[in-house]
Amino acid sequence: MTWSPNGGPSEGVLHLRLRAFDPWRPYTEFPEYCKPDFPATSPGYATFVTLIRNQWQYVKP
Repeated sequence: MTWSPNGGPSEGVLHLRLRAFDPWRPYTEFPEYCKPDFPATSPGYATFVTLIRNQWQYVKP
C-alpha cells in the first residue's frame, strides 16, 4: 500500500495492490479491505491502520 502514487487528482488517497507487478488502485476498489473513513482524516486512513495491523507493507511513493 502507498499514498497517492503518481500524484494527480486523487492525491492524499490510499492506494493498494495485491502483487508487486499489479498497478496501484484506490483503496475503494477493494471492498474486501476497505474500512469506513474516520472524520477529519485522510481518505483511507482507517483502512491503512487496519492493514498495517494485519501485516501489510507500506511502500514509499
